[in-house]
Amino acid sequence: MPNLIDLRRRIKSVNNTQQITRAMKTVSTAKFKKAQRAVLEGRPHWHETPAVLGRLAAWAGAGAHPLFAVRPEKRVHVLVLTSDKGLCGAFNSNLLARALEFIRGKAAGAEVRTIVIGKKAARFFAKQPYAVEKAYADKTDKMAEADFAELAAGLGRAFTFQETDAVYVVYNEFKSVLAPRITAVRVLPVILEAGGPGGEADAAGPDWEPAAPWLLAALVPRYLEDQLRHCYGESRAAEEAARMMAMDNASKNAEELIGDLVLVLNKIRQASITKELLEIISAVEAIKQ
Repeated sequence: MPNLIDLRRRIKSVNNTQQITRAMKTVSTAKFKKAQRAVLEGRPHWHETPAVLGRLAAWAGAGAHPLFAVRPEKRVHVLVLTSDKGLCGAFNSNLLARALEFIRGKAAGAEVRTIVIGKKAARFFAKQPYAVEKAYADKTDKMAEADFAELAAGLGRAFTFQETDAVYVVYNEFKSVLAPRITAVRVLPVILEAGGPGGEADAAGPDWEPAAPWLLAALVPRYLEDQLRHCYGESRAAEEAARMMAMDNASKNAEELIGDLVLVLNKIRQASITKELLEIISAVEAIKQ
């Protein structure tokens, strides 16, 4: 049985850990609210853009822009989004397991190259047999606009010169605080919508101003950049939600552990006091005799 000094030291250690987890929960809550607000405000734009661009692509025709070309998937790029830090439950492990399963499925019929964002993904895929073409593994929680522009331009250039036939993104989509949804979405080529929004007036398509090639040349690269930023924003919100919940659970577990240790401490103290009283009573009885 542990002595009182060891128990008091352990209770103090757990209490210090609890203070840290509570502080981390507070920080994660603030970051989560900021990320959640950005995601919810941007979702109408992000979710409507693919459909709008798909209708424009259908009107313009498959040959109107290089990123509309649909080819057999012989070479595929997969972008995997994780976090730099841990302490967020199964956020990274579940995503990496799902990403590896998705990549293995694609590798059965195509050459797969990966692009990873986050230290967790970089370390994981460094041990896998799939080539990592580019890795963002330093301060990915503060990626700049230039990083998304560079990444989108590189993927668009690779698709245009037929170095890749499709680009997929695997990430955690923020659905609720309790659990994210692991999503694998194709961002290239752009999916052409069949027909226009509806009605006879749409059958002829829009009047392009400026001409269709000029307009699509400005819109399509921006679309790709926005979709990458959307996936990143969803992943950031899901990460902070997962960390907030993990730190909350850790604080509650620490509280329960402290309660159990205090109970053991009190039992030992009570047993010690009882033993001393019995010794005194025995000594008094011996003296009387």
